[in-house]
Amino acid sequence: MKHIKFFTLIFFMATFVGCSNDLLDQLPQDEISPEQYWKTPNDLALFLNQFYTSFPVHSGFNGGIFEFDNNSDNLAEIFVNDRFVGNNALAPISDNSWNYSSIRSVNFYLENSGTAKGDAALIAHYDGEAYFFRAMFYYNLLKRYGGVPYIEKTLNTDSPELLSARMPRNELATKIVEDLDKAIAGLKPQGSAEAFRVHQGIALSLKSSVSLYEGTWEKYHDGTVFAAPVNESAKFLQWAVNAAETLMDQESYSLYDNGTEKTYWDLFNKVDYSGISEVMFWKKYDPSEGLIHRVGHYLPHTGAGTGVTKSLVDSYLAIDGQPIGVSPLYSSSQESSLTDIVKDRDPRLAQTIGTPGDLLTLNSGIPNEIFEYPTFRGNNEITNTTGFQIYKGGITDNAQRYDSWTGAIIFRYAEVLLNFAEAKAELGTLTQADLDKSINLLRSRVDMPSLNINPTTDPNKAFPALSDIINEVRRERRVELALEGKRFDDLMRWAAADELIVGKRLKGFKIVGSDIESEFSDLINESILVDQEGYIDPYINTIPSGFGFNLGRDYLSPIPTEQIVLSEGNVTQNPGW
Repeated sequence: MKHIKFFTLIFFMATFVGCSNDLLDQLPQDEISPEQYWKTPNDLALFLNQFYTSFPVHSGFNGGIFEFDNNSDNLAEIFVNDRFVGNNALAPISDNSWNYSSIRSVNFYLENSGTAKGDAALIAHYDGEAYFFRAMFYYNLLKRYGGVPYIEKTLNTDSPELLSARMPRNELATKIVEDLDKAIAGLKPQGSAEAFRVHQGIALSLKSSVSLYEGTWEKYHDGTVFAAPVNESAKFLQWAVNAAETLMDQESYSLYDNGTEKTYWDLFNKVDYSGISEVMFWKKYDPSEGLIHRVGHYLPHTGAGTGVTKSLVDSYLAIDGQPIGVSPLYSSSQESSLTDIVKDRDPRLAQTIGTPGDLLTLNSGIPNEIFEYPTFRGNNEITNTTGFQIYKGGITDNAQRYDSWTGAIIFRYAEVLLNFAEAKAELGTLTQADLDKSINLLRSRVDMPSLNINPTTDPNKAFPALSDIINEVRRERRVELALEGKRFDDLMRWAAADELIVGKRLKGFKIVGSDIESEFSDLINESILVDQEGYIDPYINTIPSGFGFNLGRDYLSPIPTEQIVLSEGNVTQNPGW
C-alpha cells in the first residue's frame, strides 16, 4: 500500500493540455504502446514539447524575469523573504517542488524512443533533448534539496526503487553532468538545429553552470553539515572551465553591441532575439496567439512591488574601474541624488535603475512619459520599496504599455564567460589572458576599464577572507547578471549567508537630505521607513534585528515529511529540520 501511495505522489504520469501549435493536444499515457505514436522523429518532438514549459520566463502580473532576484540581496520585495528571515522551523508535509513526474516522463521517453524510424541524426538530437531535460530537472532538485533519490527508469507500483535512499550530492551532480554529456553528443549545433529547440550550445552552457555550482558548493561548504561526502570541487570546477571554453572556442556566440551608450539596456527588451548572437535561447511571445505578458506595465512604470538594494548599487565600480570606496571620482555626497549616484559609475548602473529623465513610454504624437520620481505613492505591486526603481527590462513602446510581447531571455552567452572566469579563479589558474577573453569583453561593451589580474583592494569587499581577484570576479557576475535570477543560487553555493544575509536588512536610497525629500516628506517614516542615517529601510519594523537565516539549516530546503514516511525512512531529512 505504501508503494502505491508513493507512486501516486511522485511518479504519476501528468496530463498536459497544449495551448499553441508547438504543444501537444494530449500526451499518450503509459499504458498505451508508444509504437502507436512514435513512428517518426516528429512524434518524438511532439512528446518532448511538454518539457519546454519548464523554463523560467515572463508570466503573470509582474515584472517577469526581472523580479527573479526578489529572493536575494539584490531586490527588496514588499514581502520579506521567509528563507532569509529564518522563520520556517518545521518541515512541510508536502512540497510541490519535490516532484518526479517530469523525470518519469523523460525516462519513459528514453526507454521507448527507439520505436521511431527515420533520420538517425534527428532521432539522436531528440534523445539529446531528453537527456538535457532530465539533467535540468535533477539540477533543480539538487539546488533545492541537495542529494535526492536518483531514478533513471520508469517504475511500477511494486518497484523496489520507490524506496530509494538519497544519492550523495556529488554523485548526483556527476549523474547530471553525464546526462549533459550525452545531450551534447546527440544535439545539433545552433546553426543546424530547429529554432526554439534545445541545441548543443545550451547543453554546454548548462554543463558549465551545473559544474560551477557544485564545484563551489563543495569548496565553500566543506567541513559543514552541507558538505558532500567526498569533496570533488576541483573536478567539477575543471568541468565548468572545459564546457565554457568549448563554447568560447566555437565562436558561435558573441556579445551584443549596437554601438550606442545604452547597448546593455537595449539587450533586455527586444521583441525578436533571433538575430542576437548573445542570446542563446529565448521564449517568443505573440499577441496574435494570445502569448503576452505584463512586463511593459510593471517595468519601469510601477515599481513592481520591489526595489533595487543599496547593496547592489554600491557594487558598481566608478568609471575608472575602481571600487567606489577608493575611487577619487566618487563621493558619498552623490548618494543623496538619483542623478548623481550614477554619475561617473559603471554605465550598467544607470541602465539598471531608473534615474530622472529616463524614457518610460514613447508616446507617438503626444509628450513622452519620463521618469521623475520612484513610485512611492502606491501600494502592493504598484510601488517601489527602496527608491531605486527597476529600469532594466523596461519597455518603452506605447503599444506594449500593458499587454507586452518582448521576448524572455533564458540562456545568454555572457553567463558562459562569467562561469569560465569564476571557475578558473576558484582553481587558482586564472590568467590575464583568461580575463581578456571573458570578463573584459563584458567591460569593453560598456566602455569600462579592463580587470587586471592583480586588482585594487576594495576596503569594503564583500568577502574579506577571499582574494581580491575572486571578489572582483564575483562583483562582475553580480553586476552583469543583476535581476536575472542568478543571485540566490550564487549566495547559496558560496555559503555567503554569514557575510551578506545574517543580521542584515536590505536598505535603499538615502532619501533624508536628498533632492527628492521634500516631494515625499509626508511619507517619510510613514510608508517610507528610514534608518537613523536617512536610508530607506523597508524592513526596519518587520525584522529590526535583521535576517535570521540559520546557517546550520537554511542553505537547503526541508524534505517533505510525507516522503520520509513513504520511503520507510530511507529518505533522510536535511540538516537542522
